[in-house]
Amino acid sequence: MKRRILFVDDEPQLLDGLRRMFRSMRKTWEMDFASGPQEALTILEGAEFDVVVSDVRMPGMNGVELLTLVKERYPHTVRIILSGQSSEKVTLSAIGPVHQYLAKPCNPDVLQDTISRACALGDLLQDEGLKQLVSQVESIPTLPDLYLELEDALQNSEDSIDKVATIVSKDMGMTAQILKLVNSAFFGTPKHISDPIQGVLFLGIDTLKTLVLTVQIFHKLAPPVSKGFNMESFWNHSLATGECARKIMIFEKADSHMIEETLTAALLHDIGVLLLASQLPDPYQEILAISQNQGIRLEEAERQTLGASHGEIGAYLLGLWGLTTPIVEAIAFHHDPKKSQCHEFSPLTAVHVANVLVSESGHVLQNTIQQPKIDKEYLEHMGLGTKVDTWREFVQVPV
Repeated sequence: MKRRILFVDDEPQLLDGLRRMFRSMRKTWEMDFASGPQEALTILEGAEFDVVVSDVRMPGMNGVELLTLVKERYPHTVRIILSGQSSEKVTLSAIGPVHQYLAKPCNPDVLQDTISRACALGDLLQDEGLKQLVSQVESIPTLPDLYLELEDALQNSEDSIDKVATIVSKDMGMTAQILKLVNSAFFGTPKHISDPIQGVLFLGIDTLKTLVLTVQIFHKLAPPVSKGFNMESFWNHSLATGECARKIMIFEKADSHMIEETLTAALLHDIGVLLLASQLPDPYQEILAISQNQGIRLEEAERQTLGASHGEIGAYLLGLWGLTTPIVEAIAFHHDPKKSQCHEFSPLTAVHVANVLVSESGHVLQNTIQQPKIDKEYLEHMGLGTKVDTWREFVQVPV
């Protein structure tokens, strides 16, 4: 099935350039080109589009305003900004409604890869209602205590940027949002950053103050949340899985970049659970009850009810936000690594094993759920079947 892409720009020459640039994609994409926001909205009324790519600076209505309307009217559509220099006010207003922000001029391969990847992510979720729910999410709720701790640190001139970075790295909502921002063209990162601490250090204390205290890019977890959801267990499990996965990578002498991606993927591996517990509190409470009453694993109860697991749901969101493929893949398949296209030692391997080892130690995601098991077939296929006991002894997960 062809994917439908809509490009919006008020410069005819740029639209002509996009037509020529992606002529080779005509067998894969069905493309429309709008010379401004009003024409784009008319085109959108007549057909469903998978992706809208818009310029920012256009007369009458800017690209952020256009994509805000797209979010409201067509929430399943992926929203990408492709723009040159814009005012800080316009740039910051794009943080919420825009999934990714690319700089103009943009390398054709980068733009093509970004669009193709966004389209491919749709295969993770078959249910249109879920796609709409996830694509409208602008931020993941943060732990209330950590949120207050971060606010205090930013308002206290004596606290260092290192302390702020450490606070951010402990929270999956903050981590995900910082990595989304720091790797976009908002801030012109020279290379892809997968470590939230590096992301905070790159942004600097003044920018972070603006983002947190003025723009309010984070928000605290608040009721309603699924009653069966244990936030303390969830947080402890995520942190312990991150440390365990990091140690597995160190044991295997992985390079620093792979270790960073693994630690981030492990911290975020259950972000779909937090998303569902906060966005669908009542349905997710029922899912937790099904898991307990039927004695099945959480992801099985999720598939029965929603048609997708928390891994796939979390991966869909973070993929839309532009996190790297190894991170997204590790999150999507941490319970079912055989479904992945990657068949070599990777962040997915470490996150899958760490998730099980941490659960064995008592740091479980939820107390009433049947716990995950090692996929021996997956490890044996890669010649790693005998490694688990070695890893278990090396990481020494505290009980």
